[in-house]
Amino acid sequence: MKKNIEITDEDRKVAAFAALAIVIHVLESGFPSPVPGVKPGLANIITLLVLFRYGWRFAAWVSLLRVTAGSLLLGTFMSPTFLLSLSGALASLLTMWLLWTVMRRWVGLVGVSVLSSISHVMAQLFVAWWLFIPHPGILVLTPILITAGILFGLFNAIIASSIEKRLTDPKHNSI
Repeated sequence: MKKNIEITDEDRKVAAFAALAIVIHVLESGFPSPVPGVKPGLANIITLLVLFRYGWRFAAWVSLLRVTAGSLLLGTFMSPTFLLSLSGALASLLTMWLLWTVMRRWVGLVGVSVLSSISHVMAQLFVAWWLFIPHPGILVLTPILITAGILFGLFNAIIASSIEKRLTDPKHNSI
């Protein structure tokens, strides 16, 4: 008895956005980092766009698929890198969910991006301290990581906002 799995348009959209985020994630993994663990998180631009176009559930799928598939492609699945990435993604998604469900009217794309970015780096710092480096010295990185979270959150929001404007402008919307 053969069962067919029905693939919906929603499934196709999630897969396409996740694939794009995975490609960006994998490419970004090759960028040099001046401070260990500090990356711009460019794949989160896709998550932001998906959140504001299709909602939190779509964004959660895209984010979690990106983290999982990206780690499989990079050979880091179930490694400390994966656990840090997953903890950051989960914290970011929780922040997005809270902002999306409770404060959507007052918090726009920039606010969601910056606050999600900060929660991402703070979760990673906590997990790094809790599982790998249980020493108070790791807290010295807190100001650097929060600053990076704010800057990259703003940077990603600017890019996502620019893309969103082009997608909603009939002159530029050829997709």
